[in-house]
Amino acid sequence: MALACQMPGGALVDAVRSARLVAMLAVAAICLSALALAIWPSFLVVMAARVLHAGASCVLGPVIAAISLGLVGHAALGVRLGRNARFASIGNGFAAAAMGVCGYLVSNQAVFFLTAVLAAPAIWALARIRTGDVERRRDTDIGARTTTVRKVLGDRRLLVFAGCILLFQLANAAMLPLMGGILTLRSSQWASTLIGACIVVPQLVVAGFAPWVGRVADSWGRRPPLLFCFVALALRGVLFAFVSDPYLIVAVQVLDGVCAAVLGVTLPLVVADITRGTGRFNLGLGIVGSAVGIGAALSTTLAGYAIDHFGSSVAFFSLAFIAACGLALVWLLLPETRPDAEQSRPVA
Repeated sequence: MALACQMPGGALVDAVRSARLVAMLAVAAICLSALALAIWPSFLVVMAARVLHAGASCVLGPVIAAISLGLVGHAALGVRLGRNARFASIGNGFAAAAMGVCGYLVSNQAVFFLTAVLAAPAIWALARIRTGDVERRRDTDIGARTTTVRKVLGDRRLLVFAGCILLFQLANAAMLPLMGGILTLRSSQWASTLIGACIVVPQLVVAGFAPWVGRVADSWGRRPPLLFCFVALALRGVLFAFVSDPYLIVAVQVLDGVCAAVLGVTLPLVVADITRGTGRFNLGLGIVGSAVGIGAALSTTLAGYAIDHFGSSVAFFSLAFIAACGLALVWLLLPETRPDAEQSRPVA
């Protein structure tokens, strides 16, 4: 469902007049889905709530990027995306901790009520954004949709970048689940704690590292952070094939945080560069988002088959090889998309 909504969700955000209103409706839909899960946990309601949540999530990502672009323009987008990634990581950490405490002290049902309650400050924050700042879209050149959908779909740079992201997700999505299963077999008593640490450590790295990535992407270009991201992913796969000590496994997860910080900033930034002046920024995000979904969906299936038939070492080496293929694709076929300093200068 989420995969099917990516491109239509991006096209919807491009078409609407108020991105802020779409964001508020998406948050309200997530709130409604959480309340439905808490109050009527029947099969049909759960399925409907999941569909509603998936659709809202597919719209919310592009619309937040669109609001950011409308507020700061292309010239400051890298720094803004870095800050977005930092606050998203901090929010994920606090929300996970609050939900864990709520579920432990109250009930599992209370977690869904807490999710619904958290929608209120999100809507309030969106309401505080000045509509004129977003709708003016300063220094963005995306107000008029002068480029057809077919031309965007045929843009070689966008297709190459989507292929790079597909390979990244194909290599990345299965790594932690595979290692989680191995940790459960090796030390079942501490498995949940270790897996929790493997999730928390990357969030901390993103919170500290993402703003710097935004500054580097603006000054050095988009390709250097992307190349470093694929190198880190390939190295993580190789290390997982050799490392067995639980503490070292948690340490290796620092590389996951590096990859998440780089990709969280550069993905919308590269799409903004490619679609600049076309009015199709969010459609471009939807295309690349579909590649994310395809890669993640195939990753666990292929890695599961590899570990069942050839063992964990072969599975992790295979994922590292896929990451290396992504690195080669970025190096050989993806051009630098950062506009020069004169083009990036804000309009007075």
